[in-house]
Amino acid sequence: MNIKDNLNHIKSTLPERVTLVAVSKTKPVSDLMEAYNAGQRIFGENKIQEMVEKHEQMPKDIEWHMIGHVQRNKVKYMASFVNLIHGVDNVKLLKEISKQAKKYNRTIDCLIQIKIATEDSKFGMTQDEASELIKSKDFSELENIKVVGLMGMATFTDNQEQIKKEFSHLKSTFDDLKTLKTTNCQLNTISMGMSGDYPLAIECGSTMVRVGSRIFGHRKYKTVDSRQ
Repeated sequence: MNIKDNLNHIKSTLPERVTLVAVSKTKPVSDLMEAYNAGQRIFGENKIQEMVEKHEQMPKDIEWHMIGHVQRNKVKYMASFVNLIHGVDNVKLLKEISKQAKKYNRTIDCLIQIKIATEDSKFGMTQDEASELIKSKDFSELENIKVVGLMGMATFTDNQEQIKKEFSHLKSTFDDLKTLKTTNCQLNTISMGMSGDYPLAIECGSTMVRVGSRIFGHRKYKTVDSRQ
């Protein structure tokens, strides 16, 4: 199937409450435009420079999501247009996002990344750390960010029970933390699930899935996480 057919097939299987992020990292603008012309408006990139270049070339009604690990010194390059930053895992990063957003008189939506995988390579906070962050004075003073949900990445394994356990942990963490409503924190989004495991993620309560290879085909480098 082509990109349009892939998109239409995936969208036909998603509940209304679930948002589809088309993970377009490493893909050429021509592929993204094929998805755009098929109706897709939300794209996820994991490198800021690549996202900036694509943003400059593509229609301005696209919603850009930064789904990769973010270095603080690069936030300034995307602050004028990024819609949602998925992988926020410390207060220093939130401070920098707020600082850069203020320059453009914007509020940037963010997701706190919770570590649910067993792999050391995965980033994220514990539930207690996220709770302490949201309740902290430093957090309350950030006027140009809004934490709208949580994000998590399951362990890269074929063990479906383990993945389900990790997804369920993120959902229970979300349920516990969503009571902590503040001016700049109102949790309504759970971003979990990629190409290889998004049906299970939705079953466990996901409201946003990040799908790449099932839309665009596998990327052409060796260290590929086929779930995206």
